[in-house]
Amino acid sequence: MTQNMLASHLDEAAAIIRGRLGSFRPRVALVLGSGLNPLAEEIEGPIRIPYADVPHMKTSTAEGHVGRFVAGALSGVRVIAMQGRLHGYEGYSAVEVAFPVWLMRRLGATTLVTTNAAGGIDESLSPGDFCVMSDHINLTGRNPIANADAAGMAERFFSMTGAYDPVLRAVALDVAARAGIAAREGVYLGLLGPSFETPAEIRAFRALGADTVAMSVCEEVIAARHSGMRVLGISLVSNMAAGIEGASPTGAEVMDVAKTRESQFSTLIRGILGSGAFADGEGPRA
Repeated sequence: MTQNMLASHLDEAAAIIRGRLGSFRPRVALVLGSGLNPLAEEIEGPIRIPYADVPHMKTSTAEGHVGRFVAGALSGVRVIAMQGRLHGYEGYSAVEVAFPVWLMRRLGATTLVTTNAAGGIDESLSPGDFCVMSDHINLTGRNPIANADAAGMAERFFSMTGAYDPVLRAVALDVAARAGIAAREGVYLGLLGPSFETPAEIRAFRALGADTVAMSVCEEVIAARHSGMRVLGISLVSNMAAGIEGASPTGAEVMDVAKTRESQFSTLIRGILGSGAFADGEGPRA
């Protein structure tokens, strides 16, 4: 039988991180997207591990992505956060993008909360709103399980129905409503990037049923579901998509809007974690 090199690499990486974490075992994995990295600075008792210190782990090159794991407590829940993610547009394969999700699962995390900045396609959205992902459309042209080693770690053919946990979505929307934070549900569409979309593409995506669009998340969620994790996805609408109300998005616009919503984002994620949906040592309950 041939050795599963991906599983071996994950074991090596997990061993290094466990050596730094000691007895700490995370329950929730957080992926902090563009402009949302500052939340990791609020983690209590932080253990910071640069990606460069983890064997077989790639490093972040995107603007504003710090490129390290931060483990500790947030709202009384044991978390491990990616302070900056990996993207296909950085030249990384789907397996490399998914690697840290599988790694955090190996470390004990049973739930993935993935966040990003996205463009608004639905015109009822406005920059600064949050959109809780109800489903996604993967137009990256990639899937991390389309790899013999990745497929060998769990059942190759698996359902993506209900990929975004309905209980956690309801919790997120309730927390937002109680805090007076503008949030709604919507379908997220993921692309490879790094170029922003054309107005014609946005018109096509609207016809497909997409409400938001960006350049991440899908490969992470596929890997998480393949490994049995529950998933919550939240986008910050950082701009309107190309052609909507004359929009022509820029990277600077994304970062500027994210900065204005740092406090609300913290309130939202802390409220979700502190809602009681995550009992210490357990995943959320339906």
